[in-house]
Amino acid sequence: MRVAIVHYWLLGMRGGEKVLQAICDLFPQAEIFTLFYDPDRVSPSLRARKIHVSGLNPLRRFYRSLLPLMPLALESFDLRGYDLVISSESGPAKGVIVPSSARHICYCHTPMRYLWDLYPLYRNEVTRSSVRRALMAPIANYLRLWDYASAARVDRFVANSENVRRRIRRAYGREADVVYPPVPVDDFRWRDAEDYYLIVSEMTPYKRLDYAVRAFSRSGRRLQIVGDGPQYKGLRALAAGNVEFLGRVSDEELRDLYSRSQALIMPGEEDFGITMVESLASGKPVIALGRGGAVEIVKEDCGILYQDAGEEFLERAIRQLESAGRQFDPIRLRSEAGRYSLEAFTRGLRAAVQIEPAHSDRRGGHFRADDSGEGGERGEGYRQWPVFRRR
Repeated sequence: MRVAIVHYWLLGMRGGEKVLQAICDLFPQAEIFTLFYDPDRVSPSLRARKIHVSGLNPLRRFYRSLLPLMPLALESFDLRGYDLVISSESGPAKGVIVPSSARHICYCHTPMRYLWDLYPLYRNEVTRSSVRRALMAPIANYLRLWDYASAARVDRFVANSENVRRRIRRAYGREADVVYPPVPVDDFRWRDAEDYYLIVSEMTPYKRLDYAVRAFSRSGRRLQIVGDGPQYKGLRALAAGNVEFLGRVSDEELRDLYSRSQALIMPGEEDFGITMVESLASGKPVIALGRGGAVEIVKEDCGILYQDAGEEFLERAIRQLESAGRQFDPIRLRSEAGRYSLEAFTRGLRAAVQIEPAHSDRRGGHFRADDSGEGGERGEGYRQWPVFRRR
């Protein structure tokens, strides 16, 4: 069986790329199709794959501005000859044109935020230019129609959380299974806490790092921030000396930062929130805005949820954690993180995407195919098809 995996872009190793890595491990011979690819910014195991890139790749430096061209680029991929297509959706990926003889499974991190849930934020707050704002409305309308229509090209959706399952139903009118993303929970460790809090995030507007930086700058508590992005300079301008920007760090450095922190701060609404699981796996609690994936991950004995995105609410939650003392048991936190292990992801994806030999010919009859799917002495033109069971 030939398998193609379509991922929106390969320009780093964030949560979506770690999920892609786990999907690739399930299908060792699969080939990857992606809009943009920078080999220097992905893992060696992904670089070792056969990767097909779109014609937009030479412009990858400007990928954020090329969204209107992405549907055409996706539809240009030639997926003839593949039996199974798995799209990894957050930016556009599911819009590929799949042969009628194949099956298309979409693992959805979220319907595109800037077209759906976060469209008002991007149009009214993030986009400063009045000209760009005027152009954004008709372009977003066209892309939203295409995104909705392309959902019909998917045979089955798999969501990364209950939160995203609800978004899929609202945006596309489709149901989805839920399989939480994989986290290598056994790689993390606990150490005595030092006097700093931690944020691990891309620096984009919807992550809402701005009010967290202001809150810590005002309180004087130490905050260390891992990550970078288009808001880096603006956030640096907001920060006092007690807020440290560490940029991108190695996996080992990140695990060490988790292990010695007081808690992870999650100031924005996450689709799921892999960093929250990584903090729990390190035996550290989470202080998070009580929306999105945080509601599923941060149980009452795993951290503190606060009700609104604002400095006063975050400050109140931090004070609540500091007064809680030792009530957050590292063993309990690590146990909760085990729900999101790589093994749990593998079991869940295998259950959601049932693949087994089917015995039907192209006219709808039944037959026994050999292992290679070739006709052989059982007759020309017969092939072994994958079957996907709906639950």
